[in-house]
Amino acid sequence: MYSLEEDHVNPNLLFAGTEFGLFFTLDGGTQWIQLKGGLPTIAIRDIAIQKRENDLVVATFGRGFYILDDYSALRNINADAMQKEALILPVKDAIMYNEWRKWGGPLKGFQGESFYATPNPTIGAVFTYYLKDDIKTIKEKRQEAEKEKIKKGASVFYPSIDSLRLEDAQTEAYLLFTITDESGAVVRKLKAAAKKSLNRIVWDLRYASAGPISFHTPDPSNPYDQLENGYLAMPGTYKVSLSKVENGLVTELVPAVAFNAKTLNADALAQTEKKQLTAFCKKVSDLRRAVASADSYRAELSNKMKYIKTAVNEAPQKLDNLPAEIIAIDKKLIDINTQLNGDATLAKREFETSPAISGRIGSIEYTLWNASAAPTQTFLNSFEIAATQFNAVLATL
Repeated sequence: MYSLEEDHVNPNLLFAGTEFGLFFTLDGGTQWIQLKGGLPTIAIRDIAIQKRENDLVVATFGRGFYILDDYSALRNINADAMQKEALILPVKDAIMYNEWRKWGGPLKGFQGESFYATPNPTIGAVFTYYLKDDIKTIKEKRQEAEKEKIKKGASVFYPSIDSLRLEDAQTEAYLLFTITDESGAVVRKLKAAAKKSLNRIVWDLRYASAGPISFHTPDPSNPYDQLENGYLAMPGTYKVSLSKVENGLVTELVPAVAFNAKTLNADALAQTEKKQLTAFCKKVSDLRRAVASADSYRAELSNKMKYIKTAVNEAPQKLDNLPAEIIAIDKKLIDINTQLNGDATLAKREFETSPAISGRIGSIEYTLWNASAAPTQTFLNSFEIAATQFNAVLATL
């Protein structure tokens, strides 16, 4: 053991740096548990505690520094708590602010390769949770039982086809965190793997994105390749509960735990401005969702037209001209695309174009999704124009 550090609040909470990683104990040293969370198995040469924020800082033999942000949740764990199926430990007040972004992208920006930078912790409410056991699939349970039989020298039989079908059809269980506001309305849902551990998940203090569902993984080397996010939640008191979703059945594991979201430092803006902003952002978000759905349907119809035109061309009947209905529908879909997404004919030739419906909504989102003041009259007017235009386009579609 190279280093030993005692918590400044709970004397039974100790941290030990060893040749093979970092360990902690909750009972004064009787039982030790390894701390991982991204820390490799490496020699820990020194440990320090930052008391104000309850951060644990470790230095490794490889000249690396690692920080465990706010380890205070560990003070609330004991032997009895570890026997529960799941826990959400007390949630620290979440500080709300807009993170400044360096010119040239995140981290180093244009500072050059020699400029040292490391990511800041994710902004938001941090939920530290504990799951006692993995939630296993039928297949995993069968394989474990087979291993035990093999150890005992018993025969292992090949599963029946019906059993294998059940295994193939089963989806993996997962954990679901549900965040609600003071009125009880659902603000956000977060998903996590149903694997036993003491772990963390962060809510970014935003509502879910109103854009289309995307399974795209952003490229970390491209600062502009980012998933769309939702608008900011209001400061106030929220609750988070933990459930497991297994075979389509949602079972609550931990009842709702309250926590606070607060603005950073003094708040110069009146609460009424924030309420106006939130109400307007909800309207924008609803319109964004409707426009995205309509555009998805428009793209589906456009793709279907390719098959229709090909089918007409390949039909055994003599063809003098494409049916007028096909030509008319094709032109309407092109016109709808122009109204929703802009005039591509002008844009690709570097001519100025009138704002499209999606462009107006995107401009509002780009500004207000990181704002804290009420929307300006310009944004209110732009929203009304987009909503009016969309109603006409939707009727045509």
